[in-house]
Amino acid sequence: MKVNVKRKLIFFGILALLLLLLSIFSAYLTPYDPYEQDLSIAKEAPSAEHWLGTDRYGRDMLSRVIIGSQASIYSTLLLVVIITVLGTIIGIICGLSGKAVDVVLMRISDIFLAFPGLVFALAIAGVLGGGLHNAIIALAAVSWPKFARLARSQTLALKETAFVEAARLSGTGTLKMVFKHILPNIIGPILVTSVLDIGTMMMELAGLSFLGLGAKPPIAEWGSMMSDARSMLGTAPWIVLSPGVAIFISVMIFNLLGDTLRDFADPKNR
Repeated sequence: MKVNVKRKLIFFGILALLLLLLSIFSAYLTPYDPYEQDLSIAKEAPSAEHWLGTDRYGRDMLSRVIIGSQASIYSTLLLVVIITVLGTIIGIICGLSGKAVDVVLMRISDIFLAFPGLVFALAIAGVLGGGLHNAIIALAAVSWPKFARLARSQTLALKETAFVEAARLSGTGTLKMVFKHILPNIIGPILVTSVLDIGTMMMELAGLSFLGLGAKPPIAEWGSMMSDARSMLGTAPWIVLSPGVAIFISVMIFNLLGDTLRDFADPKNR
């Protein structure tokens, strides 16, 4: 059982790494300039010359999907890093601090959890005025409570253990105790949760862009590309389907990687 899970983890890890390499070197992998317009070949169907066809401005869709991986994947990973770090710091503070700080921060997290995440993010992004950076800020503002609660529960459990009590009695400072005893013992579940969250954050970020509150044209970003071409779904479906399939494949790979990582970290599989 453990061997099979390990093989799956390696397989999906390689696929995720290939996606990251694609986004890193996307500028060198595009067969055409993704922003070069040629109206003479506008809305051309997929062919040997343009594998995914062209859009309304004659831009090569394959090139735009490849270069769009930069904005879509980089933004998603940045967002996940922000909410993981922010939520973990808040959770550890709540777990180690006095009751007053814990109550205040947890009630704030309850306020964010009381609303549907994407709806709340839409409101924040609308107030901020849209744009990719503002979409990341909006989603980060509503997504950190999950990690804060996880880190808090793990910290509260560890705070009562014998080795943490011994470290405290020996005079170990709070900061040193966090980095030496608390964080190394809670980082596993947090990392698994963050990997599982990549697919969700990618979908929500693409959703904000699709609704006009994320990346703005002509920036190649998968959600924005789908929004820009949604009126042509009946006449030139490849313009909408190409970035849609890219989102589907990327989300599926990261979700499968997260599920396999969770199974690998489960003590029952050891």
